[in-house]
Amino acid sequence: MAANMKSVKLRIKSVQNTMQITKAMELVASSKLRKAKERAETCRPYFKELHHTLRDIAEGNTDFTSVYAKKATSDRYCYVVVAGDRGLAGGYNSNLFKKLEAASQGKDFVVLPIGKKAVEYFHRKGVECITESFAEVADISVADCFEIANILCREFREGRFGHIELCYTSFVSMLTQRPDVLCMLPFTDVAEAFQSDEPKGASRDLILYEPNAQEVFDAIVPEYVAGLVYGGVCEGVASELAARRTAMDAATKNAGEMIEQLNLYYNRARQASITQEITEIVAGAEGV
Repeated sequence: MAANMKSVKLRIKSVQNTMQITKAMELVASSKLRKAKERAETCRPYFKELHHTLRDIAEGNTDFTSVYAKKATSDRYCYVVVAGDRGLAGGYNSNLFKKLEAASQGKDFVVLPIGKKAVEYFHRKGVECITESFAEVADISVADCFEIANILCREFREGRFGHIELCYTSFVSMLTQRPDVLCMLPFTDVAEAFQSDEPKGASRDLILYEPNAQEVFDAIVPEYVAGLVYGGVCEGVASELAARRTAMDAATKNAGEMIEQLNLYYNRARQASITQEITEIVAGAEGV
């Protein structure tokens, strides 16, 4: 009985130590989440307007044949995957990879991973990576996104792949994060990334571009791709922190419940031990 009580006491101490770690991780995630959430919400209007502008240029001008607006000649895909740097975030990374697997099923594709978990995942799967220079999603800056966009646009122009899609997790709320796949290029395949308030069939004003629409379009596309990548990174970081906060909060509560159950078991075992000792003393006294 004494050995059993000792093992329960050690188990309680172990759970308490784990509970301290999960509580600390929850507080760290909560402190970082507010800033990440504000950054994700702040950058959305810019990317929305940039997306609408390029869509209007592509739809409203038929006198140019930009490589970015042509129908894809290659069936190969390139997925830009924005995952996390660490685990302990619930189903954040696994849900994203499941979404990617569903989207890429039966396709020939390469990837550009962003985040340690993405690099590790594609190493295990043996998937070809364009570059692994952006393995720290927390350290990705606007300049890094422009570098990524230049790499993607160069490879796209050279015909290494004919489709570019962004796989990221959209931050919906503190409790809801939705993995999503967004088509970036070519514009013939681009799905509506943001809902437009413009009614169908609305007339557009004639816009003149200098020196011409094609050069403006080709110059803006790398910035557009960089914008979407940066938007995906901001959304992904906020989603990862929210998922980690939720997971660590649940883990802390579970640890508290486990400690209560172990304390109850320990007290019952202790009480039983005391009762047994008293019974043995009384029996011994009666025997004398």
